[in-house]
Formats: sequence, structure tokens, C-alpha cells
Amino acid sequence: MHALSIPSPPPQWAQFQLGPLTVHTYALCILSGIIAASLITAHRLGHRGVDRGIVLDVVLWAVPLGIVCARLYHVFTHVGDYFYPGANLWNVFAIWDGGNALYGSLLGGALGVYIASRRAGLRFWAFADALAPALLVAQSLGRFGNYFNHELFGLPTTLPWGLQIEATNAKFPAGMPPGTLFHPLFLYEIIWNLTGVAVILLLERRFRLQWGRVLALYLIWYGLGRSWLEAIRIDPTSDGWLGIPANVWASFAAVAIGITLFVIQTRRHPGAEPSPYVLSTSTDMAPDTDDELASHRGAEPDAHAHRSRRIDVR
Repeated sequence: MHALSIPSPPPQWAQFQLGPLTVHTYALCILSGIIAASLITAHRLGHRGVDRGIVLDVVLWAVPLGIVCARLYHVFTHVGDYFYPGANLWNVFAIWDGGNALYGSLLGGALGVYIASRRAGLRFWAFADALAPALLVAQSLGRFGNYFNHELFGLPTTLPWGLQIEATNAKFPAGMPPGTLFHPLFLYEIIWNLTGVAVILLLERRFRLQWGRVLALYLIWYGLGRSWLEAIRIDPTSDGWLGIPANVWASFAAVAIGITLFVIQTRRHPGAEPSPYVLSTSTDMAPDTDDELASHRGAEPDAHAHRSRRIDVR
């Protein structure tokens, strides 16, 4: 075993007691990701004149829907793990044991963001663009939960930074000798995600990307990274089609959707995005640009404050 290999944490680190409560480290990692994403998104929206407290309203919709859909996606792509003779069906709800699929959380979270942003009078694309790089930070923190749960590792490797996995692990390949090292996919994804944050922020600033194009870059970047990570992942119970795991198909779909979204939004909206707000009625006033929004905040209404304009909800 190489001196630089990554040891798996002791099993007792996966949870601890806080009085009568059992606290799961996996859940803390997910929670830290949610908090980080919320703070980053609030900061980015604040620069556009949006009340940062609105982010909490969106979180209250997006997080529950994201958790539910993440679990549903995992369960239905690992049917054999949960539905078999004598299975304890309550395990379907044991999210603290791991098994919360990122692509499912994206679907549920997107629905929650759409509902909440519409209720708050925000453009969906404006919120999604502010959230996109924050998602990569959140996912990086969440991947540490996989490390504490001794999951998300790849094929055997002789590289010095290989991950140590106990031979009693349910996903330890049969026939492999104890002490075999594996690709630390959780670490690879953390590095990929944090690199993506830098790349996306650079492109956003360089080309003044708006109208959902930052979200599109996120989908492309994450889909590309996840596709090659899944190709070397050990996940023997994952369902798939044509011999390709479901998560690889989902990664291909993310890239395709991201490219399509970027092209369509570039053609439909070549100029700068108006205010992040939309109008609730045709007689309400919404600033046309971020600069105009900032100038109106705290200002007294004047004769032009109630001009009529068409609602743009795209």
C-alpha cells in the first residue's frame, strides 16, 4: 500500500450522538453545501439589487423537492437494492445511509426554484444563473459525505493517491485482495467542480453571460465531468440501458440540454438581461436594467413610476 494512499475514515465517523439524537456526517455535509450555496447565491443576487432574503424563500421550496427527487431517482435506478423478497421497504426512506442522486436533486430543485422565483416575482433565469456556480460548491461539500460513508469510489488503481476501502464493503469487487486501492471519485469530482466554478465565473464575466447561459455552462461542465467519472465508477447495482449506467445517460442528457439552452438563449436574447424582477401586473413598474434597479431602490416614486409595459416572463 502506497504511503500517499487515502485512508477511509473510521466507521464511527459516519455518525455521532448529540444527546438523544444521532447525527449523520453525510447529512452535515449536505447541509453545509445547502448553506454555502444559499450564501453565494444571495451574494450574487444582491449585486443585482435583489433582496437577499428572497433566497431563503426559494430554498424552502427547492431543498425539500430536491431531496425527495434525489432519493426517488436513486431508488428507481437501483431497484434491486430496495425491492426483493424479504426487503425492508423502510430502507427506501433511509437517506442518511447515502443514495441521494444528484441528477434527481437537480430536477426537483429546478422545479422548486421555478415555483418560488415566480412567487417572489423573480425571473427564473436570473436566479438560476446566480445559483449555477454555487451548486458546484455545494456538490463539492456534499461529496465529502460520500467519503465518510465509504462510497463513490472507482476501479482499482496503482496510483499513489488511491483510496483504501475495507474488503467488507458491499461494493468491494469480488476476487480483489484486501489492500487494493481504488480511484477516489469523490475527490476527483470535488476538484472538477471547484475548477468549474473558476471557469464559469471567468466566462460569465468575460462575455457578460445572462438569460440562463450560466446555467447552461454548469450543465455542460458537470455533465462532461460526471460522464467520465461514472465510466470508472464501481456501482454494480446501478440500472442502465444498452449496457450504459443510468447516470451516464443522465450526464449525456445534461450536456445536450446545456448546449441546446446556450444556443437558444443566445439567439433569443443577444442583449443584456433586464432587471431580475418580472412584473406582477401590466401597470406595475419594474426597472429595465440592473443599474436602473439600483437607482430605484429606496427612491420615492415619481410620475414615471407607474408606466405600463408588457410582461416578459421568459
